[in-house]
Amino acid sequence: MRAIKVVDYDPFWPRLFAEIRTEISTLLGDLVLSIDHIGSTSVPGLAAKPKIDLDVVTISHDVLPEAIEIVRATDFVFHGDRGEKRWAFTRDREGYGFKLYLCGPDNRAHRQRIRFRDYLRDHPERAKAYADLKRHLAAEADGDWDFYTGGKTAFVSETLRLASLMR
Repeated sequence: MRAIKVVDYDPFWPRLFAEIRTEISTLLGDLVLSIDHIGSTSVPGLAAKPKIDLDVVTISHDVLPEAIEIVRATDFVFHGDRGEKRWAFTRDREGYGFKLYLCGPDNRAHRQRIRFRDYLRDHPERAKAYADLKRHLAAEADGDWDFYTGGKTAFVSETLRLASLMR
């Protein structure tokens, strides 16, 4: 099993996101409603796996098949729908990678990821607790991604609950 690597925040991550956003924007053009930096690398100061996560929201559900095929024709690896009507792709580079999700407008998982990101950005103490949890889980997981991901579920759920109270 591949070790789970959580590293200190890298101030270069926003630039990597900007580069991939420009690439995807050019690739998909007017099919795109928004391209959002999500995941831990989108929260300044937060430790993360060195992979830039982004949600690409299309202008409608009708254009999703076309957008999926366009991205599939690139060097991204297609992983299919993860059960949330979000189609996943990855691309690895030396030292970092990208995880791209394509979804239609009003996607519930996308909205939750934005809410989670924004709450951590606005609450550094919560972001620090999340970093501590991720480091602990990565050390104990011994490469077991299900253990690592599952260990974050309660924290993410509680953070989303806290974020809902802020509205």
